[in-house]
Amino acid sequence: MSRAPLMPVEEALDQLLAMANEQPLVDSEMHSLDDAHGRVLASDLVATLDLPPWPNSAMDGYALNLADLHRQPLAVSQRVYAGLAPDALLPGSCARIFTGAPLPPGANCVEMQENVEVLEDGRVRFLQPLKVGQNIRAQGQENRAGDILLRAGKRLGPFELAVAAGQGVAQVHVVRRPRVALLSTGDELVEPGLPLRPGSIYNSNRVLLAHWLRELGCEVIDGGILPDRPAQTRLKLEQLQVGADLILTTGGVSAGDADCLGQVLRDNGKPLLWKLAIKPGKPLTVGHFGTVPVIGLPGNPTSALVTFGLLARPYLLRIQGVEDVMPLSFTVKAGFDWAKPGSRREYLRARLEAGAAVLYPNQSSGVLLGATWADGLVEIPENSTHTLGEPLRFIPFNELF
Repeated sequence: MSRAPLMPVEEALDQLLAMANEQPLVDSEMHSLDDAHGRVLASDLVATLDLPPWPNSAMDGYALNLADLHRQPLAVSQRVYAGLAPDALLPGSCARIFTGAPLPPGANCVEMQENVEVLEDGRVRFLQPLKVGQNIRAQGQENRAGDILLRAGKRLGPFELAVAAGQGVAQVHVVRRPRVALLSTGDELVEPGLPLRPGSIYNSNRVLLAHWLRELGCEVIDGGILPDRPAQTRLKLEQLQVGADLILTTGGVSAGDADCLGQVLRDNGKPLLWKLAIKPGKPLTVGHFGTVPVIGLPGNPTSALVTFGLLARPYLLRIQGVEDVMPLSFTVKAGFDWAKPGSRREYLRARLEAGAAVLYPNQSSGVLLGATWADGLVEIPENSTHTLGEPLRFIPFNELF
């Protein structure tokens, strides 16, 4: 009997995003700017005022009306600092003005102080040709009241939050946090801080994913470690589905006798996809248990890293309303030869040196240390070979995180 073909990465991603589109988060809440970093806007942010609210000076200098140039040297009739409301400019005079200060009514030009000669009697002479609007930031240069500044579905970082603050906004309307039940599976797992048993290892995946989930704005429900027992797996999934928007698991999704999670999902749930044409991460399993989506990541740390970053992360962003969920990537030169083509798309830990991607020496899916050495993932397409200097796609870790 022939084996079913492995699912291409693009097809798996399309199915995950379709699943996200069918079950988007609809609840929202108000949060202060201090608490909104990483959250997703639930409604458009609309400008309530022009920015700048009035014409202002782009630099320290002198404000004048060009029609008075023929009368120079000009007397300085006032000094205008940022935060002060200026008087109208007196005919035949200029105003000493500082960066960000409102332009005096009647002025239509600002000359930088370096191009002005100050005479002994305090009057000033302008040394360079001038033009209307020079060195003036016009009212509404950045935006006008009523403009949509940020669309719903935008993730809020420092720049976006600063834009909101510039409009006097103290609270923003954001999508509620996705509630993700995080479950580790495997008899061999022990939490850090506890003594190791013979044959056991410490659970690094939970720490990696819990921090990553919080960076994505999620609320993490810690499901602990589940032993490799089908009945306990089924019971735990039944418990975790209450109140969770997603059950995210690591381990137990391959085809071995002890891989209970995959068995339970296939026997009792609604499997959507299993076994991808990706390396590492082939056993990724996605489906539903009851009405709750389940994403089962492989247990090897790098397999979990790759599949979460490239597949689970876009899903979690999309259910929050983010449209552009894919990480930015760019082309780099291969700093290595790749002579053996593989049937699966490979993602290798690499760092950039002089514009070329250099591989971590040990690409085993069980080795997590390479992620601390690397800058990101370099993509090797299916059935392809590459020589030193050829172009390859590179996905930086700071895009995934």
